[in-house]
Amino acid sequence: MMNSPTILQLLPSLVSGGIERGSLDLAKAIIQANWRSIIVSRGGPLVSEVEQIGATHIKLPIHSKNPLCWRATFNSLVNLIYSENIDLIHARSRIPAWLGLNATKRSRLPFVTTFHQHPHTSTFIKRGYNSVMARGDRVIAVSHYIANRLLVEYKIDKDRLRIIPRGVDLELFAPNKVPTERIIRVINKWQIPKSIPILLMPGRLSAWKGHRLVIDVLAHHLKRGSLYCLMVGDYTAKPKIKKVLESYARACGVDKFVQIVGCTDDMPAVYKLSDVVVSASLIPEPFGRVMIEAQAMGRPIVAFNHGGARETVLMGETGWLVKPGDSKALANGILTALSLNKSERASLATKAVANVREHFSCTKMCNSTLKVYKELLNTRGYSHL
Repeated sequence: MMNSPTILQLLPSLVSGGIERGSLDLAKAIIQANWRSIIVSRGGPLVSEVEQIGATHIKLPIHSKNPLCWRATFNSLVNLIYSENIDLIHARSRIPAWLGLNATKRSRLPFVTTFHQHPHTSTFIKRGYNSVMARGDRVIAVSHYIANRLLVEYKIDKDRLRIIPRGVDLELFAPNKVPTERIIRVINKWQIPKSIPILLMPGRLSAWKGHRLVIDVLAHHLKRGSLYCLMVGDYTAKPKIKKVLESYARACGVDKFVQIVGCTDDMPAVYKLSDVVVSASLIPEPFGRVMIEAQAMGRPIVAFNHGGARETVLMGETGWLVKPGDSKALANGILTALSLNKSERASLATKAVANVREHFSCTKMCNSTLKVYKELLNTRGYSHL
């Protein structure tokens, strides 16, 4: 019988984010299957978690867009493939995917890609750059929305395409596993008022995520001071955007009711202290992890009716989908969520948690991905998997 296979995941970095968290979840599942898991990235705060679960991290500048770095990085990657007896490569971002594609051609290894982002084809150069993500032996789309885009824009062979939604760690995002002490700790840390409902907007700060529009909602469509908006997400890549948004909130007269914070190590507690969660992305989310995290914590979600949100939110049952880009419609959705009585909120929470458990668990995501690996590894003699 052959030894257990070794899976190599390629991603730009190990900082906080959906791609990174999904890679860690999968690495853990690989280890639990008694396989070997290796992650190559430029490093980051999550490297320690890689090591804690028993996987291996190897630091390479695989994120670099500098052509002068590519040859050396490619050679290091090829050497790694042979020295570590890699059996399959899984790439989750474009530059790593280009390096991985060429390395698998040389080593004749199976190649898997996961399409997390929009498959932009607005220019010839952009189309060519993104096309690598559609060239895996198996191409994983994180939603039907992305799968349909790939079929139309890249004419991808359906036999190579697999749809695997992202998943939530239900041991971590579980309402009954977040004690009051953790919520109080977050409230005290950020000095969150206790007297008014909390509107939570999770996600990194970026123009297309709709933070400015939410400030407009607070200023022009809701009673001023009736909500306290907590915007939680990374802004290290764009530090100026935080100051711009804070300045805009002051100009709109709602700065006392908007707080923009960075990342947190206790997102489940942040969800639990909120009364309603909003996703206001101005362009369709490829999937939208916020939607399933909020539901896993039993919180109502209000989002724009496009992209991956259509596949995760049960309209009127676990949340509300409103007209994209319409601030008034978003305000009405928020008011609807806040108008729920105690019994209605409890019913929504039950349905929301059940929806995530059935369709969007981390376990389901990982098992589906391991199944894709087995399809390819079986052709390399791993018929016992």
